[in-house]
Amino acid sequence: MSAIERLPEFDNGLLRFLACGSVDDGKSTLIGRLLFDCKAILSDTLSAITRSSQRRGLEAVDLSLLTDGLQAEREQGITIDVAYRYFTSGRRKYIVADAPGHEQYTRNMVTAASTADLAVILIDARRGVLTQTRRHACIAHLLGIPHIVVAVNKIDLVGHSRERFEEIRSHYLQFAERLGSAAARFLPHFIPVSALNGDMVVERGDKLDWYRGATLFETLESTPSARSEGDRRLRFPVQYVCRPQSPEHRDFRGYMGRIESGAVAVGDAVLVLPSGRETRVRDIRIMDGSVPYAGAGRSVTLLMEDAIDISRGDMIVRREESPRIVKEFEAMLCWLGEAPLDPKRKYLLRHTTREVQGQLVEIGHRLDINTLEQHTAGRLLTNDIARVRFRLASALCVDSYGQNRSTGAFVVIDGSNNHTVGAGMIL
Repeated sequence: MSAIERLPEFDNGLLRFLACGSVDDGKSTLIGRLLFDCKAILSDTLSAITRSSQRRGLEAVDLSLLTDGLQAEREQGITIDVAYRYFTSGRRKYIVADAPGHEQYTRNMVTAASTADLAVILIDARRGVLTQTRRHACIAHLLGIPHIVVAVNKIDLVGHSRERFEEIRSHYLQFAERLGSAAARFLPHFIPVSALNGDMVVERGDKLDWYRGATLFETLESTPSARSEGDRRLRFPVQYVCRPQSPEHRDFRGYMGRIESGAVAVGDAVLVLPSGRETRVRDIRIMDGSVPYAGAGRSVTLLMEDAIDISRGDMIVRREESPRIVKEFEAMLCWLGEAPLDPKRKYLLRHTTREVQGQLVEIGHRLDINTLEQHTAGRLLTNDIARVRFRLASALCVDSYGQNRSTGAFVVIDGSNNHTVGAGMIL
């Protein structure tokens, strides 16, 4: 009986997870092995990578080719861009991101980590915890990824040594302790794996009898989705005001958007921010009609009992669960732009469905995420992460990123070319 057949029947919802680590730790091969052993590869795709492997003189199929899609990646044998794959185990749907390992592509890893429910941090059993391992662990912590799995890969190349596995586990935990008290809830799960041979990825194999824990696949199947563990307070940013032009619907006014957290039901008393007007929910519409209740992640149209002014960018909440309304805030900012951050310039800040002008007031410190040391800085370069303060032209309704990843996050946009140049987490 296969590992998939042994698992109980349940569906824990969509899981977004990220594979990261240092260069050549085997991220792409691990994802390829996971897809292959889950039988989630189409026959024509498998035939294509088999032919590519043969052209490169390989005896076995190179499973890393499933995610290394760019020509430059295949030529260099590395991951440059973030590669996404979508698959299902039959019991659960997954979106997996293969993040690049090189330091100069840290911003790509930040992009992938921003929506991840779980991070798989790979460590080469021969090389142990490296600088880039610590960098990715720090970013996963900063971006609030709620579940961490440390996969000690290539365990077959150190004789499936339990002693080496425990040594790496100890070194990683020593670094993780320095991330701060909040890291306690990110205590990782350690798994010895051989992505090349498939040991402890989906099947257990017969070389690691000393390890009694779950395989990587079993861990993924049982991990709760972020939606199920997230903020329970209602946060509904209005994306669009629906006013049909047909005569029979001239009095229809619906407020469309996605419920970022919490839930809403017909009859609920709600507060519209930033105006502070109160009303009640009269109806909740979806594509198939009306529903009495909707929860986080659902895109809906809300109809209100009162005709009040509600616009794109407003936020609908419950009165007793109101977020902060601010015109200035502190945040951890990862600078993504090729040009340095210019403190004298005004940028656009996009927060949920609202855009406002903002200007950098202060750079508190730049964080060296390799050593966790804090340094003074007058400007930020590509991949720099710093504690900053922004002043806004108009108010935003925000939560801290630690409380709500949706309403605590924002991006910085260069108004001259509409490029995204920064990603921030509100403190």
